[in-house]
Amino acid sequence: MIKLIATDMDGTLLTDDKQLPQENIAALEQVSAAGVKVAICTGRMKSGVIPYFKELTIGDFAILNNGCSTYSTKDWSLTAYHALSLAEIADLVELCQAYPGIYLTLVEKENLYVLADHVPEIVAYDASLVFTQAIATDLATVEAEDFLVFQAMFMGDEELLDRFQQEQAANLAQQFSVVRSQSYIFEAMPKGVNKASALAELADRFALTPDQIMAIGDGNNDLEMLAYAGLGVAMGNATAEVKASTNYLTRTNEEAGVAQAIRTYILNKGLA
Repeated sequence: MIKLIATDMDGTLLTDDKQLPQENIAALEQVSAAGVKVAICTGRMKSGVIPYFKELTIGDFAILNNGCSTYSTKDWSLTAYHALSLAEIADLVELCQAYPGIYLTLVEKENLYVLADHVPEIVAYDASLVFTQAIATDLATVEAEDFLVFQAMFMGDEELLDRFQQEQAANLAQQFSVVRSQSYIFEAMPKGVNKASALAELADRFALTPDQIMAIGDGNNDLEMLAYAGLGVAMGNATAEVKASTNYLTRTNEEAGVAQAIRTYILNKGLA
């Protein structure tokens, strides 16, 4: 029996224009009424998730920042987190200095900071997607105010970021969990932290085993989560790597693929 559904947001639960299809809402409400817990699992920070809960009236937990933080959606209290140390942040700042045009951004509990003397257009754009504004700052301020930084993101034009990833990914992976989550974002998180690790922590909280969990996703930052869940479902619009990682496939995010997955693999088989 499936007792927990973990679903990604962008490219999965949401359409390309960041809307929440009513068909997805209805399917999640149906399984929630049957006693299945629902966890949103996304790379977004809190400000980019809360507004959707005005439409999504169900849900128990939200795993945010690609697994770095977990919130109870009943009161948005922080129930678990993993953060970068000041020493780790300093290492990332030093590395970024060798790549003009790539901007290091830090995701704190409430704010998005960019280590620069201004907010670049690409950073401002990304901040707008999570309904906030980025703040320009420096390392001295980060150290003095002892920010709680969940994750760091290198942002830049795709071609420049491709070179950065090719040259630095292997080195960074020795100290951090890393993922290319968007064409313009390469992320560094505390070592060993991803959506799967946070989902495993949540499962332990409720004494659930992986075979009681269904996960749905589309991007490479969903790979570990899909592998961990007993039932990992790739979206029709998923990357080739994601599709190759599982035998279960649903429709695209433009076709309410989350709802179809719930009906096909849970409700129609009496697994809820």
